[in-house]
Amino acid sequence: MKVLDEYFHYYDLAKNDETSKERLISLFSEEIEFVLNGDRKQGMNSWKGFLNMFYEGTLEIKHMYEGWEPVSEDPGTYETKWAVCGKKATGEVYTLTGVDKARLDAEGKIVYLENIPDTANAFDKYKNI
Repeated sequence: MKVLDEYFHYYDLAKNDETSKERLISLFSEEIEFVLNGDRKQGMNSWKGFLNMFYEGTLEIKHMYEGWEPVSEDPGTYETKWAVCGKKATGEVYTLTGVDKARLDAEGKIVYLENIPDTANAFDKYKNI
């Protein structure tokens, strides 16, 4: 579970620290499948594209989460409730809440990550990565 805890830690730091960004990326499998509010993406290039696009539009970000717990109806999957506050590059501040679901591969890397925000259109701008 350490990898999943490190995900939030390094995600917040990676905006302003290249070493943290490299560490964040290293937590993921090359075959990463990630889902942003129902929009499915595949592969490390898509993941890096999302991160770059996200960080370009962000000045600051901070996540809080409850802790990763097994999903009983989906063995090998873990989930956590999260909340985030941030400041966009435009100066606008925001908050979001939701749930993340994740699975690890045999090497302990994140191979699946699903972000389910409570706000229906939270990730619409990332659909074209």
